[in-house]
Amino acid sequence: MNKAKNYILLYTTLILGAGSLIPFYAFLFFGPFNLVDLGLQKDQALVVDAALCLLFFLQHSIIVRKGMRGKLRDLVPADYYGAFYSITSSIPLALMIIFWQTADAFLSAEGAWYWALRFMFILGMAGFYWGIKSLGFFDPFGTLNIRRLISGKPRKIPPLTAKGPYLWVRHPLYFFSLIMIWANPHLSQDRLLFNIMWTGWIIIGTILEERDLVADFGDGYRDYQKRVPMLIPYKGPVKQG
Repeated sequence: MNKAKNYILLYTTLILGAGSLIPFYAFLFFGPFNLVDLGLQKDQALVVDAALCLLFFLQHSIIVRKGMRGKLRDLVPADYYGAFYSITSSIPLALMIIFWQTADAFLSAEGAWYWALRFMFILGMAGFYWGIKSLGFFDPFGTLNIRRLISGKPRKIPPLTAKGPYLWVRHPLYFFSLIMIWANPHLSQDRLLFNIMWTGWIIIGTILEERDLVADFGDGYRDYQKRVPMLIPYKGPVKQG
């Protein structure tokens, strides 16, 4: 693919990725946007919401697995797989945000509890940023290899390193995401459904991701597994090896 096409793909990926991810975090903080009212009964609305979550889960989890990468190798070259993954993930995420159906809140925090939950969300965002900084690189939209191709730089395989929140928990970005998911002062039936389904998906996805990491890093990652908790930082930070 020539440089012009790489630039087009780069900006398309960034626009679609950011155009779905930023509204998603606004969705977490403010709640649903009520963009489309399908006029459904409460139970029907919850079924639609569950289906929207499952659509995203299936796409996101299947495409990211190493086995699927191998099957799509001839169709999508390795350097463009991250962008392909980002673009195809942005579509079901945007559909969920647009078509999410709401129900009345049955529990709302007030006063100090309201602000405590808002503060927890901000802490979750700060922790997420801490995790990104500790990685040394962050490629949420799969554009790293495209930018490398444009600049002509050689491909680098990041080493297995642990610092910052990665000394506390192996998957801090997922941990802080869980905080943001639950730190909302208004709990409705649709929000409770969302929280439970996304929590379950994050746990299952983390377990599946662990298998890929063991395959990539071998005994180094197995040792890391023994020393650092997977998702909940209950031990305190470990010493750097």
